[in-house]
Amino acid sequence: MAKKKEKKAGKRMKKKELSKAVLDFFHAKQDEVISLKYIFSELKLTTHPLKMLCMDILSDLLADDYITEVDKNKYKLNNHGIEMTGTFQSKSNGKNSFIPEGGGDPIFVAERNSAHAMNNDKVRIAFYAKRRGCEAEGEVIEILQRANDTFVGTLEVEKSYAFLVTENRTLANDIFIPKDKLKGGKTGDKAVVKVTEWPDKAKNPIGQVLDILGKAGDNTTEMHAILAEFGLPYVYPQSVEKAADKIPAEISAEEIARREDFRKVTTFTIDPKDAKDFDDALSIRPLKDGLWEVGVHIADVTHYVKEGSIIDKEAEKRATSVYLVDRTIPMLPERLCNFICSLRPNEEKLAFSAIFDITEKGEVRDSRIVHTVIESDRRFTYEEAQQIIETKEGDFKDEILMLDTIAKALREKRFTAGAINFDRYEVKFEIDEKGKPISVYFKESKDANKLVEEFMLLANRTVAEKIGKAPKGKKPKVLPYRIHDLPDPEKLDNLAQFIARFGYRLRTSGTKTDVSKSINHLLDDIQGKKEENLIETVSIRAMQKARYSTHNIGHYGLAFDYYTHFTSPIRRFPDMMVHRLVTRYMDGGRSVSETKYEDLCDHSSNMEQIAANAERASIKYKQVEFMSERLGQTYDGVISGVTEWGLYVELNENKCEGMIPIRDLDDDYYEFDEKNYCLRGRRKNRIYSLGDAITVKVARANLEKKQLDFALVE
Repeated sequence: MAKKKEKKAGKRMKKKELSKAVLDFFHAKQDEVISLKYIFSELKLTTHPLKMLCMDILSDLLADDYITEVDKNKYKLNNHGIEMTGTFQSKSNGKNSFIPEGGGDPIFVAERNSAHAMNNDKVRIAFYAKRRGCEAEGEVIEILQRANDTFVGTLEVEKSYAFLVTENRTLANDIFIPKDKLKGGKTGDKAVVKVTEWPDKAKNPIGQVLDILGKAGDNTTEMHAILAEFGLPYVYPQSVEKAADKIPAEISAEEIARREDFRKVTTFTIDPKDAKDFDDALSIRPLKDGLWEVGVHIADVTHYVKEGSIIDKEAEKRATSVYLVDRTIPMLPERLCNFICSLRPNEEKLAFSAIFDITEKGEVRDSRIVHTVIESDRRFTYEEAQQIIETKEGDFKDEILMLDTIAKALREKRFTAGAINFDRYEVKFEIDEKGKPISVYFKESKDANKLVEEFMLLANRTVAEKIGKAPKGKKPKVLPYRIHDLPDPEKLDNLAQFIARFGYRLRTSGTKTDVSKSINHLLDDIQGKKEENLIETVSIRAMQKARYSTHNIGHYGLAFDYYTHFTSPIRRFPDMMVHRLVTRYMDGGRSVSETKYEDLCDHSSNMEQIAANAERASIKYKQVEFMSERLGQTYDGVISGVTEWGLYVELNENKCEGMIPIRDLDDDYYEFDEKNYCLRGRRKNRIYSLGDAITVKVARANLEKKQLDFALVE
């Protein structure tokens, strides 16, 4: 009887039926490794067709990542733990994803399965069984930690309730606000709102107004809204201002006696014309036999800001000053950054200085780091110093020309050692008193800028070496370094393939100096060519980002083995940390906790990134505002970005960037080729590539979204 039945099963068993049997079998033995033979015998698969069908099912299960082949013909259920913890990434188009903790591929989470999780929330998800040929899917079962509960948007106030309409691309729904939580907000006001709850059945989160920023469209309102959007402070706490007001500006005779006195040495500052916070000054005097003494004098901020004080805590939290198009959001209270610490001319100031005995060929014979008292003789703008370099005429011309000669020699040395020369110009706006952009200009780095830059690099590098280069057998003391890793090899290969289309070559292997020299060679070759800006942009994308860390790996882009940030303590917290630690170690103090300082380094790197994003958003806002008065006008540009949703175009005349949405390229069905940075038409084979020249007209300008849309002009 049994024989007969088995035969019948052998004949009749369909793939679906056998699949279920195989799966049930794996689940029953979920922690065991199962051999093919064992599956055949336990499931009584005796005929050749059944065995072949089973092999077919196993290969499906392998492809779907449902089981793993542990050894040849030995399998185990891939039991992911049916639950996982990680980060939720929200998109307003509903294409949300979950990034598992500890790495792994993203898992798709549909909006309906997101349990109202918001961007960057920490969540727990349950896995769905993977469908053939589809991506893995999951469902949020618990929100463990909210990443962000405040949003910026524009209020719409009805009779008994209100909504905050956000332009946040990560929040798909507007926020409902009860009438009594409006803080006096009216329709058209920009506001900061905190989400207080999001009931299960409700479509919209519920929130309350924390702050009214002002009328939408008003310049200050919009700049504050950008800061609030990035979670950056837009007002300075009064308690911190008050603490700063109590700091005496006078320098005592005892303090001067403790320091090296540079008040009689020729000293000056060189800064942008609108700067008020002068972080650094340079002094120079001749020594014997062709040697010069050059002093790099940095504002001694930590003499005034004591560790753990209310001012220090605020500076640590902010970690950096933020430079928007039309304003600076300082890290320190104004009394400190623009008055007490700022190295203003004809005022005695306390400094922390790196003093060099150096030849005009840039050879450093000796250096020391000391606390000093200085008095600047003159404040130069970059333009004034540049004019002296070009005309060889003007105040302190001998000193400035000698510093320029030494700086050029230092620069030459750096490039010989393999430093990479990115000379980007910056786009700046001329702005009227209402904050309206009237014209665009480009800020280039000239000899005067490079002069200051070289001496700052030299000081930063020297401080890092003094602490980092420990005697043999000794562990160096803890210091925040500014580190920069080698480029990602895959990105370098992509760059090499990309530039080959323009007829350029790039070395992607060999020593790090070989590679950086090859990058420099490329940057020289493209100078003045129409693809210059484009290839620079793509090259920069291939580079890693510089960051802060107590683990020194050197700075690839500058070709320094040791580098730190010492020269801008008025506007960067890492420089304040470095000042404190160097002072401590010079006084014979012990090393500090590595973990504590690594955390501070991470925080500073993150804040630097956020500040840069806010800065970019403010430039973008001004670009859209500037172009909104030029609707319908035609411009020549270059394709500066290619994505599946459209082409980004940068205009030649003013470097404003906008997008041609893919829906507007309606002459064909276009496919996105990521590898070659292009869109390709399926029928007519027309190609739009990164770097192509293109003519566009200004179609739409959406200030709310900071978006500029262009239309193609054939």
